[in-house]
Amino acid sequence: MSKRIRRRPDADPSEGLEKYGPTVFADPTNKKYPVDTPGRIKAAWAYIHQPSNRAKYTSAERRTILSRIRKAARARNVVLPDPDEFVELMSRVRRQKR
Repeated sequence: MSKRIRRRPDADPSEGLEKYGPTVFADPTNKKYPVDTPGRIKAAWAYIHQPSNRAKYTSAERRTILSRIRKAARARNVVLPDPDEFVELMSRVRRQKR
């Protein structure tokens, strides 16, 4: 499994540091998906499963990010929601906002 994540042209790592501070990120290259609190772990899990976010990474990079999020969840006893259920829920929420 590749541990290297490429620098994304659409991401500014300084924004992640400014927003979240010097914390642990599932994508440390781009400073995306902080995993330092239970809420952030769940948010990272939710965001990486959104199709628009998934598309920004290769399958190897996604596996690395997912592995790091799972590891952080295990360390803090965080139960991660089923990704398919979450994607469907977000789809319904987006339709309701229109």
